[in-house]
Amino acid sequence: MRLKICLATCLLALGCWAPSMAQAATQTLNLFIWSSYIDPALITAFEKKYNCTVVETDYASNAEMSAKLKAGGDSQYDLAVPSSYYVPELAAEGLIQPIDQSKLTNFKNLYLKFQSPSYDPGDKYSIPYQTGTTGIVFDPAKIKNPPQSWGALYDPKANPQYPFVLPKGEGRDQIASACAYLGYGFTCSKKSEWIAAAKLIIATKKRKNFAGFVDETPARDQMKSGLIAISTAYNGDIGQCYGDGSCKTLKFFLPKEGTENWVDTMAIPAHAPNPQLALEFINFILDAANGADLSNWNQYASPNQAAQPQLQGILQTEMFTPSAEDEKKLFFLPPLQGAQYKLFNDIWTSVLQ
Repeated sequence: MRLKICLATCLLALGCWAPSMAQAATQTLNLFIWSSYIDPALITAFEKKYNCTVVETDYASNAEMSAKLKAGGDSQYDLAVPSSYYVPELAAEGLIQPIDQSKLTNFKNLYLKFQSPSYDPGDKYSIPYQTGTTGIVFDPAKIKNPPQSWGALYDPKANPQYPFVLPKGEGRDQIASACAYLGYGFTCSKKSEWIAAAKLIIATKKRKNFAGFVDETPARDQMKSGLIAISTAYNGDIGQCYGDGSCKTLKFFLPKEGTENWVDTMAIPAHAPNPQLALEFINFILDAANGADLSNWNQYASPNQAAQPQLQGILQTEMFTPSAEDEKKLFFLPPLQGAQYKLFNDIWTSVLQ
């Protein structure tokens, strides 16, 4: 947790102004967010502009974030940053509140695809924060024939020799990618399709060159060190190591069968202590210059169309601004709720056993 305090200039005490005696208490924004996901300079700028305190608490997964909200965090935090497919579940459980878009003068800066997306029609409970794609990264020195398909992972003939990994995570991308390879589509939602995808992943993990389940960012680091030859990856992770020169020989692509256009969003917990300041923060991030600063700092794509001219370096390339052809391959993961959510988790648990 990082605590930053902005000082006010005056105090209204006992009904009388007493500027020489003390200073007024400031507002506090309790920010609940993924670690290393916001430029400290943006926090400082927000504090200065709104004469406030920002308290940042980090989490490492959507599951951890959700569990803390259920344990009372919905009345402790003012703003959380859930992934898009978690939004409907959080809303159904009463853990987040509707957003007053009339207070968001910068909402218009978003790309149209992020205005009323399928995971949250009307942006009722969430506003996009950062976005990106999930693809495959490989070492062309080992994988000689440039792949185009999820078969690069699931077809043993595509890579019979070199070590590879599959991401562990929450299973959503993994089941979806296996579904896509099997012809069910990346947004598959039937029990029979999930089971078929699970069987494919189980068969894949039995191959001799399978090196285990490793999430995307650690897998990228294993790629950089030469421990594995191919893996799924986030475009932002690969962009970061392209930028610092640590993985310039690796290749990244979006599988032809389709893949995820992921979105991390901003949502206000149901009983947030300071929801109005949370709205100010959302609008602050939606500012064109601030949106550009955010992406230039963390090297993830911006859902903010107005920010695009100010993006720098690799963020201006097609890896981060997909072509019209690549857009056809990109999908938001469909939300899961209730019994369907439990069923999916049971199937994914069976894969990991």
